[in-house]
Amino acid sequence: MTPAKVLLSRWQFGVTITYHFLFVPLTIGLAFLVAIMQVQAYRTRDQTWERLTRFFGTLFLINFAMGIVTGIVQEFQFGMNWSNYSVFVGNIFGAPLAMEGLLAFFLESTFIGVWIFGRNRLSPLVHTLSICLASLGSIVSAFFILTANAWMQHPVGYHIVGHGAGRKAELTDFWAVLRNSTLWAEFSHTVLAAFVTGAMLMLGVSAWQLLRGRNVAAFTRTARLGAAVALVCVVLVIVTGDLQARLMDTQQPMKMAAAEAVYKTQSGASFSLLTIGNLSGQPIFQIRIPHLLSLIATLSWNGRVTGVTGAQRAEVAKYGPGSYVPVLWVTYWGFRIMVGLGFLILIMSAWALWRSRRGAAKPFELGRWTLWALMACIASPFLANTAGWIFTEMGRQPWIVYGLLKTGVSASPTVSLADVAFTFGGFVLLYTVLGVIDVLLMYRSARRGLGPEEPHPPEGPGAPGEAPAEELIY
Repeated sequence: MTPAKVLLSRWQFGVTITYHFLFVPLTIGLAFLVAIMQVQAYRTRDQTWERLTRFFGTLFLINFAMGIVTGIVQEFQFGMNWSNYSVFVGNIFGAPLAMEGLLAFFLESTFIGVWIFGRNRLSPLVHTLSICLASLGSIVSAFFILTANAWMQHPVGYHIVGHGAGRKAELTDFWAVLRNSTLWAEFSHTVLAAFVTGAMLMLGVSAWQLLRGRNVAAFTRTARLGAAVALVCVVLVIVTGDLQARLMDTQQPMKMAAAEAVYKTQSGASFSLLTIGNLSGQPIFQIRIPHLLSLIATLSWNGRVTGVTGAQRAEVAKYGPGSYVPVLWVTYWGFRIMVGLGFLILIMSAWALWRSRRGAAKPFELGRWTLWALMACIASPFLANTAGWIFTEMGRQPWIVYGLLKTGVSASPTVSLADVAFTFGGFVLLYTVLGVIDVLLMYRSARRGLGPEEPHPPEGPGAPGEAPAEELIY
């Protein structure tokens, strides 16, 4: 098990999971927003909401398909590149991953199919409920996936059997796994961030259509909806992130210290907004807020925050010799990129909502530069999500399962370095092609808009001019 092979295997998994996770929050967020619009269409019998539902439903379906394709790869990597890890956690992960596949994913995919092909065949109420259940399925799916990840962060409800290479964790209390405090903080934070991702895409696409002068009244509605959901949910993301920070300080003090590059254990610790230069204590320039880190970590003005050196000594005493310090520049800047982009989303969504306060019947009054800025902000939640997960996963290193299994001994012993390099290159090429295809499909679907205004749209199944339910461009 050479360090080069482990490092390359980590890069391969990191690249593929990062690419996959571009689609996961977007799918969860768009499903939620499309369900809201479908409910509005059913409640008001307003054809404008119906057309908007179809428009954003197409964007949702494109990314749902891409998410499935890229997600399948992860299942194979567990067994092929990380067989030692799979053997160790298999007894724990079996239950939540099976429930995700057999319950949540089937719920989501089945009712997406009902929603697509049931238009004009089902009653409006049943058709509306189908997309609501699909949205619920995406959230439940996230819950079971995060159940597995939270166990890696904070193992509970298990005991260890075997010795040496045959060591593995066995599940003793499934309810303890589901009650894991890390799970509920991580789940709420991740799902709310997904809602923000979908809302910012909706706001940015709506801003683009308003710039083009297309269906202004209709896209004013979705701009307001996107801004409102983004604003409310990003505030809740900040709250749940604060809860996670306090759990992290208790469960993984090294990660908290690495997020701040705090070397010495101290009370009344300040928070570093920006550090230029050496993070180890000899910076060129710093901006710090006194006592803020102690408030975040402990809710106390003079709360005690463990430093990197103190956490290292504690880890060595508990787990034996070795370095337990992650790559500090990754954790430090990953945390700040996540938080900084979160506040950018807060400001832009609040500003957009404030400028739209004239009333639902009037146009979304924003200047061209603001609309361009909202379009650029489409990227902000994707970058924030990526930075947050890189911080979460790399801040746990050298552990793949915190306190139980190190990353360096988790790779497959029989897979060669050449095998990993070859498949890594293949995945990069494949995902680049898929990325181009996804962007082109999204652009073409968004550019098409709602089409010409329809003052008197046909009603009822099979009405003249009604698009067949089987059309893939929903």
